[in-house]
Parts: sequence; C-alpha cells; structure tokens
Amino acid sequence: MMHSSRRKPVLYFKEERRLLSGRCTLYKLFGLCLALLLVSLLWLQLGCSAEPAPAERRAPQAPAPPCPPAAARAPAEDDPSWGPHKLALIVPFRERFDELLVFVPFMHDFLNKKKIRHKIVVINQVDHYRFNRASLINVGYLESGNDTDYLAMHDVDLMPLNAALDYGFPQEGPFHVASPELHPLYHYKTYVGGILLLTKEHYHKCNGMSNRFWGWGREDDEFYRRLRKAELQVGPARPGL
Repeated sequence: MMHSSRRKPVLYFKEERRLLSGRCTLYKLFGLCLALLLVSLLWLQLGCSAEPAPAERRAPQAPAPPCPPAAARAPAEDDPSWGPHKLALIVPFRERFDELLVFVPFMHDFLNKKKIRHKIVVINQVDHYRFNRASLINVGYLESGNDTDYLAMHDVDLMPLNAALDYGFPQEGPFHVASPELHPLYHYKTYVGGILLLTKEHYHKCNGMSNRFWGWGREDDEFYRRLRKAELQVGPARPGL
C-alpha cells in the first residue's frame, strides 16, 4: 500500500492566517493607543483654551492708592528756600554694605534737613585689584550728571554727627569737612581726604585725581598738590548756616 509524500497545503494556509491575525492584533492595539493619545491631547487643548471665570467670581482687588501730590514727593523742586545748587555726593565703595546701609539714609536725611538738593552716587569697585579710591571718584564725577554743580568726595565710614557742619555750595573755594582738627585719625595740615567739598569747575581745573594710587592713602596728598597748582585754597569746615 503506497502513501503520497505530498503534504496538504491547507496547513500552510492555516499557519499563515494565524500569523497575519497576530500582526493585525498588534496593529489594532497600536492604533488604539494612538487614538487615545490624540483624544487626550485634544482634551487638554480644549481645557487650556477655555474662557476664564466670570469677573464676579474673582476675588475683589483693593484699589491702588492715589499718587501723592507733586509737592509732597519733591518739595525741593518748587521751594526756593532750597537754593539753586545741587550736590553730587560721591562715595567710593567696595564690600562695606553694612556701613552703606547706614550711611545712605543718614546722609539723605541730614541733607534734607539742611535743604540741600542732592544725589548720592555710589561707585562700586567689583574687580580683584587693590582699592583705587581716586579712580572711583573720577568715575563718580563723570557719572554725576549735568544737573549737579558741586561735589562732595565722601568716605562711607565718615558721617557728620555734628549738625552744624555745612555741606552748602563752596562759593569761596573748596573746603574740608573732615578737616584735620575734626578727623579722628589724620591730623596733618595738608590732609584733604575723608570729606572734601568743591565745585565741578574746581575739580575740572585740577584735572581730577590721579589714577596711579592703588591701595589706601597718598591719593589725597597728591590731590592737595593739584589744588595748590590750580591756585585753589582749601578752607576748613564751615559752621552751618
């Protein structure tokens, strides 16, 4: 009895159909996940673009306080008793913030009580070189603006505790507020550091201060020689008017 060696092709068709059926299931699952993702994104887009809540549902906001009148904000602008001059208080500075936080409000109140128009110009040295006080004061002179006509070269660690000290316009020439008889450390006659008042014309006539002095000291002694060369006589501290 003989048997045929040919296999029925039906088995091949059945296995191919199973394989195709598995692939279709994966495709369907992938398509379902993609559809869910698109629906989620569409829902988020609609939620973000929804209209805001009505105004009556929002928390009430307090009205902004009215601006004070101009006279209260800047009485010096319209008060002739403040005088026509304006002081640029130049402060060479580096890494002494605790002193600066005390100095600025104190000087602001002190000058306001004397009715002196002023601006405080703090020049901060931010590099890692030695301190150059004279160079910072030169920068302060350039940055003081055209609305000021005289300068106070002022260290941050000195404050006028004597209310009689005058910071008015130096009409008769430069004068030294921290003069040797008042300064706690420096007593020699040619000392002009600490606090010195002079007009911008005086400063320009001296050609500013020398930028060559790094570290503390000697720049004010050299500036004294410039004052003498410009034939400017430095007066001592004046009593308040």
